[in-house]
Amino acid sequence: MSQKELLTKKDYAAIGEAISHELAADFVKAYEQTYPTEARGYTLGRNIIDQILAQPGCVGMRFYYGLNEEGQKTLVYVGVDAEGQDIVKTTVVMSSGALVEADGVVADRIGGIRWPF
Repeated sequence: MSQKELLTKKDYAAIGEAISHELAADFVKAYEQTYPTEARGYTLGRNIIDQILAQPGCVGMRFYYGLNEEGQKTLVYVGVDAEGQDIVKTTVVMSSGALVEADGVVADRIGGIRWPF
């Protein structure tokens, strides 16, 4: 890897930061005023988050908007590797010791939130 690549390589594991409760409330209020009929947010369970993050090479998660079978807005979420690529395939070691390619964990089935927090 060249020096330029090292200097410009994005650290996908470091994306995101904690913000204050006040700033979070401001963001939510601004969204609700702009999109009053949209779902306020979504709930994800820890089990599926842990499954995604436990995949080899996973450093974070990416969320895509989608429409579910009922035509409702939803999130589709997938693991991301250090290069910023979606983890849609992964290598699995079988009990025989053989290496096989398997689908990565891609998830949905969020819980919509409409009430205040």
